Amino acid sequence: MFKYIAKRIAYFIPTLLIISLITFGLSKITPGDPVKLALGNRDSGGDAGQALEKMASEKAYYEKAENLGLNLPTFYLALTSAAEPDTMHKFVKKVDKETLSSLISQYGNWKEIAAYHKQIKDLEYSLFDVVVDNTIFENMKEVKQKVQLLYMTSDDMDINNHIQSLIKNTEGQPRLNSVYLKTQKLQAAYNEMKEKKTPLQNYIPSLKWYGTENQYHRWLFGNAPWFFGEAQPGQSKGFLRGDFGQSYLDSRPIASKLADAIPWTLLMNILSLVIFYSISIPVGVFSATNKGSKADRISTFVLFLMYSLPNFWIATLLVTFITTDEYGLNLFPTYGLGEVDDDMSFLEVAGTRAYHLVLPVFCLVYGGIAYVSRQMRTGMLNTLGQDYIRTARAKGNDEKTVVWKHAFRNSLIPIITIFAGIFPALIGGSFVIEYIFSIPGMGKLALEALTARDFPMIFTVMMLGAILTLVGNLVADIMYSVVDPRISFDK
Repeated sequence: MFKYIAKRIAYFIPTLLIISLITFGLSKITPGDPVKLALGNRDSGGDAGQALEKMASEKAYYEKAENLGLNLPTFYLALTSAAEPDTMHKFVKKVDKETLSSLISQYGNWKEIAAYHKQIKDLEYSLFDVVVDNTIFENMKEVKQKVQLLYMTSDDMDINNHIQSLIKNTEGQPRLNSVYLKTQKLQAAYNEMKEKKTPLQNYIPSLKWYGTENQYHRWLFGNAPWFFGEAQPGQSKGFLRGDFGQSYLDSRPIASKLADAIPWTLLMNILSLVIFYSISIPVGVFSATNKGSKADRISTFVLFLMYSLPNFWIATLLVTFITTDEYGLNLFPTYGLGEVDDDMSFLEVAGTRAYHLVLPVFCLVYGGIAYVSRQMRTGMLNTLGQDYIRTARAKGNDEKTVVWKHAFRNSLIPIITIFAGIFPALIGGSFVIEYIFSIPGMGKLALEALTARDFPMIFTVMMLGAILTLVGNLVADIMYSVVDPRISFDK
């Protein structure tokens, strides 16, 4: 057994790495600009405004990108083309990266492409030196718009049209002479990029090695000291050390938000677990040992009825009918966990919380009772039909001994399988129930993260769920061999 457990734990490492790669890969292909999301979608300086304001917003953007580690290479290595520079990761703005990648695939000459991109930026900053009044307002409005469009396009016709429009709006206007000269330089840089193109560079493979200074390594292992010294500002301890990053919603550490939410989800799920296993196992055994009886038929009907009622519907009915005065049955609170004061005793606090958790826990329990008791009944019926059970009866054992001593343990296999699946729910929570009853648990937290596109929170929950699934499977395997010694994992 110990050898098997050691093997399974050893398998955790490559499995965990594969899961982490998948989770990290998904985080990289999610839509939107992660820096803008982290900044609360504040403007990062893309639109023209005052020079100082733009520089301040761009500074905030790049500082946030650096804080998130997005200015680092994505992975330890990358297989790209010889045309792509090994510093491409420093362009943290998604739109810049996409446009530059497209230009590289067309022209392949990074030196000239970088010069063209720099000319766009120079042109943009030259606009801040222009004092705008009514005489040039419309021209400047169009110029600013065209400059922003140049950042986003790699199409030859579009670029030419935008540059010609810039020339048309600035040529012959003394107050826009500096902008006109920048536009001329931009056109020259663009022409040079096209004339000196080396597209064949795109067909030459290039393997780039970045070492441990990359986003994946930082996300998983962190860049803070492991043993001595504290993490400095801008450093991360990494996922494996409990540093899950910051939430995009409120910039709070995700670990802190999880610490607030997990206890309520754990409490609800553990209570539910204890209740529905305590009820469903005896019900399943009774139903199996009295197969075909009137009691069996009634319990089967009731359990199928319970199982067919979705818990969100029952939760809505309960909130509507027994938590308000409208129907005269204001028996339980509708939402939340209740108000507690520092002066209240432990029992008073526990009573307040329990009073508020009665309905949510009930909604989690009744479906589980129906499902687990059916599984228990099926497992028990299969076991009672085995030869060794008939032998036990032939030896003169009473029915109680046959059922609970010889049949019960071997009937627990389906229940253990179900139990293994509960581990991810312990941290994932119930989205619907927690939302309906406003329980500040993991389900509600994950739902809010999904609707707000708070990707660091979403991927942290995914990763923790995957780890708990692995743990659940290991625990189930160990329990299999405990309840049925015939199951051996050492072979």
